Amino acid sequence: MCRSIKTLRPPITPEVTDEDVRAAALQYVRKVSGFRAPAAHNREVFDQAVDAVAAATRELLDGLQIRGSAARRPSRP
Repeated sequence: MCRSIKTLRPPITPEVTDEDVRAAALQYVRKVSGFRAPAAHNREVFDQAVDAVAAATRELLDGLQIRGSAARRPSRP
């Protein structure tokens, strides 16, 4: 779908930062909305969508169990 979104799960990406998650969420929302940068009257809903996608992405990554991994990654606060 969006080739600029990189895979964020271990072991492909051993350390995933909040910036990585937000960048992926931003790329996704840009692709789905068709806007690289929304107009002022759409900024709030655009930013809310990026926050929601970032939260869902973090939840997914924190819940994944990777084969061969000693244990699940710890949850983030």
